[in-house]
Amino acid sequence: MARSRIDLHLISDATGETLNSLARACLSQFEGIAAVQHRWPLIRSRFQLDRVLAGIEHEPGPVLYTLTDRSLRTELESFCQRLGLPAVSVLDPTLDMLAAYVGAGIAGKPGRQYVLDADYFRRIDAMHYVLAHDDGQGEEGILEADVILVGVSRSSKTPTSFYLANRGIKAANVPLVPGVPPPAVLDRADRPIIGLTIAVDALIEIRRHRLKMIGAQAMQVEESAYVDPEAVRAELVAAKRLCAARGWPMIDVTRRSIEETATTVLQLMETWQQRRAEAARPTGPSP
Repeated sequence: MARSRIDLHLISDATGETLNSLARACLSQFEGIAAVQHRWPLIRSRFQLDRVLAGIEHEPGPVLYTLTDRSLRTELESFCQRLGLPAVSVLDPTLDMLAAYVGAGIAGKPGRQYVLDADYFRRIDAMHYVLAHDDGQGEEGILEADVILVGVSRSSKTPTSFYLANRGIKAANVPLVPGVPPPAVLDRADRPIIGLTIAVDALIEIRRHRLKMIGAQAMQVEESAYVDPEAVRAELVAAKRLCAARGWPMIDVTRRSIEETATTVLQLMETWQQRRAEAARPTGPSP
C-alpha cells in the first residue's frame, strides 16, 4: 500500500551534510510524498544514540545513517530490526568498493573529512572573500576572484557565491543596475564572468516577497518599478544583451536549485580555463 507521508531519520557522527544531500536527491524522485526529515548529527556516544532511538520509536520510519563506530552501528541496526524498520548505511557500498580497489583498510574515524587541512582553510578564506565582495563591494578586490557572477537584483548571485565559497571558490558578485554601466573593473578582470538570469514572473515574486520582508507598504510594492512587469522584463533584456555583447555566458536559474546553479558555474569555469590554456599553446610549426 502506497504511503503519502513518512518519517525519515538521518543519523550521522559528523555534520550530516552528506545524508541531507542524499535524502533531498532521493525524495525529489517521489511525487505526492510528504517526508518529515529528522536530522541527528554528531552522534558519537551511546548516550547520544539513546536519544536518537527514543526519537525513532516515537516517530518510526526508515533510517539512513553514517556511523563509523561499530558498537553504535550494531545497536542501531538491532533496534531498527526489532521495530521492523529499514536501516541503511549509505556509505558502506562506496567505502567497500574503494577499499577493495586500493587494497587498504578504512580509517573509521568520524568527521575525518572536516579536519583542519589546507582545503578547510581555503574554504574559510573563500567565505571571507565572498563576505567582503558581495553585491559589488570591494571593487578592486574583484580582480582576485576565481569567478565573477553578474545579474539583476535577486537573481540568486549571493547564495550561489556562498555555496561556491563552501567549495573553496572565491566568487565575487556584481549587480547589473538599470541605466548604470557595469563597473569598469570588469573590463580588466582576467577571470570567468558569468551572468545569472531568471524568468520575469519568478523574479517579480521573489522581489515582492523581499519588499514585504523589509516592511514596504503594499501600495508601494504594487507601484514600485522594482516589481513592475514591464520594467522587470526590460531590466532582464538589458542584462542579457550586456552579457551577450561581452561574451559572458549566462545561466537561467529559474528552475535550478542553488546546488545546480553552482555546479553549472563550475563547469563553465572549467571550460573557460580550457579555452585559456588552448589559446596559450603555440600554434606555429615546431623548431
